[in-house]
Amino acid sequence: MNAVSPELLRRFDVPGPRYTSYPTADRFVEAFGQEDYVLALSQRRLGTAATALPLSLYVHIPFCESLCYYCACNKIITKHHDRADVYLRYLSREIDLHTAHCGTGQTVSQLHLGGGTPTFLSDDGLRQLMAMLRRSFTFAPGGEYSIEVDPRTVSAERLAVLAELGFNRLSFGVQDFDAEVQKAVHRIQPAEQVFALVEAARSLGFESVNVDLIYGLPRQTPESFDRTLAQVVQLRPDRIALYAYAHLPDRFKPQRRIISTELPTASSKVTMLSRSLETFIDAGYVYVGMDHFALPTDALAVAKRQGRLHRNFQGYSTQPDCDLIGLGVSAIGRVGATYSQNAKSLEEYYDHLDQGRLPVVRGLALNRDDLVRRAVIMALMCQGELLFEPLDQAWLIDFRKYFAPELEQMETMAEQGLVVLSAEGVKVTSMGWFFVRGIAMVFDRYLQADRNRARFSRII
Repeated sequence: MNAVSPELLRRFDVPGPRYTSYPTADRFVEAFGQEDYVLALSQRRLGTAATALPLSLYVHIPFCESLCYYCACNKIITKHHDRADVYLRYLSREIDLHTAHCGTGQTVSQLHLGGGTPTFLSDDGLRQLMAMLRRSFTFAPGGEYSIEVDPRTVSAERLAVLAELGFNRLSFGVQDFDAEVQKAVHRIQPAEQVFALVEAARSLGFESVNVDLIYGLPRQTPESFDRTLAQVVQLRPDRIALYAYAHLPDRFKPQRRIISTELPTASSKVTMLSRSLETFIDAGYVYVGMDHFALPTDALAVAKRQGRLHRNFQGYSTQPDCDLIGLGVSAIGRVGATYSQNAKSLEEYYDHLDQGRLPVVRGLALNRDDLVRRAVIMALMCQGELLFEPLDQAWLIDFRKYFAPELEQMETMAEQGLVVLSAEGVKVTSMGWFFVRGIAMVFDRYLQADRNRARFSRII
């Protein structure tokens, strides 16, 4: 791969969104509430089969047995597993309220259990949850049904239960195999444990196994991370998600336990990213984009080749553009031209459901400009290309006029080798994929109006 110039790295070492949605979740407002969300659900129910989007479900399980210092997720640290029993009862109420508004039996093509730690639930708890979901929704054959797994708290026997329940994709939170880094972030898990679980998953017939890695953690060095990369290549998961650590201790209290002087420099982080790209591509992985790699035979790589890639709140996806119902505390949903988010505390979440109300406390109704810009940003993030004519026809705009200021900025990026401009459109170069978040930011109207980006992680 071509070397990335220090000048470009300095320019793009700025905070920016990950664009799992547009507008991003920090733009949600409390003026959007349960009534707005119910209206969106009702409109979906009244739509025709020809116009209705496929349905995706996200279920948030907030509980963890121990605290990982880097974590920015909404979680509750507890060893009292009976708290999950209460939580499941409230989840059942929330599911019933959804079906009251949008009907039973809607076909689901994608399910993701995230957290927290979904495997905090007991085997019986997981069976109960899946029974509740199957009572209200119809799961399509050949769908994508995934769950996040903490290698420290599961066994091969538990993986067998997940397979029995219909999960066909697993995501293991590895982050780093280095013992010193694991100590610094309070997450100890021997590599041998992960290797054994991945082998068990393969023998059980899971279609895809993903491994999450994070670069930029305390005590990491390019050399130590090279060793982790080598172990991951040896492990050979179907997918790899490589995230940059976002150190935002003012927003996320657990990160205050991290010693800031132990964090790698921006230059070291860039080296880790560059070496990761080289290592995984040399090992035969396809660079799907921004933070995802996949083996050529994996569905994600196939979707990339065929131009069918999509992006949602869980990252890149093979599923078509979906409506997303978020279930559980803090869960985010997308129905029609709206985004919604549930209450972030258990107390408020339970209180809404005790009153017979869906626990939506904030969200956003997208205007036409939001929808146009979402289409543009997602095309960049997923296909790495903007074609003027199809966008003109889809949105009844003249792209060159509508985005005249943005295209001027694209000219600068073209001079830097990040994009190629033509009469037909804009295409991201292989170099540009390093900085696709920065390229997409040009089309973000909210960033144009508000230059306070402290809420975001850094691009590099």
